[in-house]
Amino acid sequence: MKFHYVLLSLLHHHHRQQFFLFVSLVFSPLVRCGHHDYSDALSKSILFFEGQRSGVLPRDQRMKWREDSGLSDGRSMYNMDLTGGYFDAGDNVKFGFPMAFTTTMLAWSVIEFGELMPPSELRNALVAIRWGTDYLLKTVSQPNRIFVQVGDPYKDHNCWERPEDMDTARTVYAVDAPNPASEVAAETAAALAASSMAFRSVDPGYAQTLLRNSVRVFQYADNFRGAYSDNSNVRDGACPFYCDFSGYQVSEKLTKLSGGPLAVAGHPNMENKTFIIYKIFNQDELLWGAAWLRRASQDNSYLNYIEINGKTLGADDNINEFGWDNKHAGLNVLVSKEALEGNMYSLQSYKVSADSFMCTLIPDSSSSHIDYTPGGLIYKPGGSNLQHATTISFLLLVYANYLDRTSQTVNCGNLIASPLSLRTIAKNQADYILGDNPKGLSYMVGYGNRFPQRIHHRGSSLPSVKDHPQFIACKEGSTYFNSTNPNPNVLVGAIVGGPGEDDVYDDDRADFRKSEPTTYINAPFVGVLAYFAANPN
Repeated sequence: MKFHYVLLSLLHHHHRQQFFLFVSLVFSPLVRCGHHDYSDALSKSILFFEGQRSGVLPRDQRMKWREDSGLSDGRSMYNMDLTGGYFDAGDNVKFGFPMAFTTTMLAWSVIEFGELMPPSELRNALVAIRWGTDYLLKTVSQPNRIFVQVGDPYKDHNCWERPEDMDTARTVYAVDAPNPASEVAAETAAALAASSMAFRSVDPGYAQTLLRNSVRVFQYADNFRGAYSDNSNVRDGACPFYCDFSGYQVSEKLTKLSGGPLAVAGHPNMENKTFIIYKIFNQDELLWGAAWLRRASQDNSYLNYIEINGKTLGADDNINEFGWDNKHAGLNVLVSKEALEGNMYSLQSYKVSADSFMCTLIPDSSSSHIDYTPGGLIYKPGGSNLQHATTISFLLLVYANYLDRTSQTVNCGNLIASPLSLRTIAKNQADYILGDNPKGLSYMVGYGNRFPQRIHHRGSSLPSVKDHPQFIACKEGSTYFNSTNPNPNVLVGAIVGGPGEDDVYDDDRADFRKSEPTTYINAPFVGVLAYFAANPN
């Protein structure tokens, strides 16, 4: 692994001193694809969400091989319309927790980088957000109840079926007060609050609806604290797929479950395992939801909330993670905006944690502890690794902007990191995903000349209804799953789970840890690509 540094002179405390300013990382060996068309990648990264839609598809649907699906969702169990929303990955289940996080990240991408997007792509991004928020509003439309999931994941994962054909149980999982659902409710509140900001200038009425519901849902999250998987009627459907593992550590034994052959995005090591979940309450989502409500409403009560509850709710834990199940690093970056731009001393601890997180990403920093593959990709164990590369790249760019506006840098002890250095790390990650990697393979489907052909995705791998109008039953799809042929339907813009720690990627449909796309891999990358489309150099 080879690192290049640039020695720059800086003015520091009015004295001229020499510091190593981390500017770029160059990893060898790489296949360099030259200049990337970030605008094309941006367009495709947004288009991907049309392939994940559930419900009645609009007339301007661009992913033409998809058709309507899930049209009875919610009706038989609750006489409730729960159509719409997104399938999280390559299956046909609607998990509310990652869907809310996906929506938050799409909205944050527009808030930070929307003005850099071409008008047509900004419109497409807002359409993608609204597909999520329209559904999330349905899930919180009944007083003191939140619908957290639609679809029995075990029965769904036992089939290889097109969403248009699915005939497995569309079980609806709901939580009623005073039962807890803090992480899902707070993430939903965050999604609605962030989206209200994205829509404020184009549809102020809708923005107000989103913000008003965000306030109400956050009250549920805060009043009835605890995990949604604490509820026995939800646990077997949500776990081990999307339990909030970041808030569950060794404390008291909560439950013991036997895992079947599961496609657990982000937690693949649970396949065919018996495991124990231990409960400890540490709700980063409560702070995350409050932080978004503060930013969207400027209400001081939310400022007081994140000031007062930071320690008790784990903001000082300085956990260097950000994703659907752990908001710590994102929370710290988000709150740091006000700490930096408003000189808010009471929020300084969030900025300190954000600085610390940035320093962990720099290999030559004394506090570095993020792993990189030999080819230069940020790597964390557990599968679906590109979710880490896209979320971290997004935070690097957002924080660089916050630093730039206030003419600040990050002191990592033995070196100073500038906004440029943070952007360079993010660009290296983006370029790796788009093809600058040892395999010379774009991990975005449909981008570049070489990309994955056999992704772990039911709709993509089965013939479309247009090409094969006959019903394909649960087990009949196995023929297509086991086929070595490329998927017949190209899920343009999908970013797969990605290579392992050795940069190796086998184009294998069965290896869901590497070949399955998810909405929460793509959502932050929309913001990353918007930035580099406007600033390619």
